[in-house]
Amino acid sequence: MDGGRERGAPRLERERRPIAATWLGRIAYREAWALQREIVEQRVVGEGRDTLLLLEHDPVLTLGKHADESHVLAKPRELRGRGIEVLRVERGGEVTYHGPGQLVAYPILRLGDHGILLRPLVRALEEAMIETCAALGVEATRRDGHPGCWVMEEGRPARKIGALGLRVERGVCYHGIALNIDPDLRDFELIDPCGTPGLVSTSIAEELGRTAEPPTTEAVRRAAVIFAAALGKALGESIDAVADAGHSTAPAELPPARVEAEILPAPTAARLPAGVA
Repeated sequence: MDGGRERGAPRLERERRPIAATWLGRIAYREAWALQREIVEQRVVGEGRDTLLLLEHDPVLTLGKHADESHVLAKPRELRGRGIEVLRVERGGEVTYHGPGQLVAYPILRLGDHGILLRPLVRALEEAMIETCAALGVEATRRDGHPGCWVMEEGRPARKIGALGLRVERGVCYHGIALNIDPDLRDFELIDPCGTPGLVSTSIAEELGRTAEPPTTEAVRRAAVIFAAALGKALGESIDAVADAGHSTAPAELPPARVEAEILPAPTAARLPAGVA
């Protein structure tokens, strides 16, 4: 698979380096958002390196640039009481919930350096989510006309397990995907997920009948390692760690991507982790 590389696009070997994959652990949305912006500004001028940020957020609702706020069903008082912020951000798409038990991945890529077009990038992200679900024991798929990752069985409604929303700014993409590993699915009742009333959200834990187990950041971290390898495979790119933190490598069943997950504590300020720049 060529990851949808633009036919005839030159390979800019001197400029391209492996994509840095960094695990940030649990991190507030605003902090990760600022970190994305910082890396984007570097990549726009050709500095730093392409980066895949892998993390888990504190509970938050985000609205795409043109999203309809009426799809936030919870009252402001309820959200304030639960400490859940509502933020409008630059990405496409409607309202999305992020919280504990959910893998969030932000690929920050200077697309021209890889000869990658936006539509094939979307498909590669969907494929990586599907591969991650399969590795964790759940069969997922695409759904025509509905971006993201879905669990579909005859006789049952389609269930969304992964959401996707990107932004491309001056040739650099950012924002990304959210894949439900073991979140509390009741939190999705705060919204019409992805702006679709009645949409059913699911998770790896839900599909495997393990909802009695509490969400764990470690389960999300394990999924992050699988996702990074799967994305490298889907893009036909090498994904490498920016520092040696002594943690796991890509599973053997997902060649040819090369990935070493860098495991870092969540930063205390919106600064680049060591080695990104």
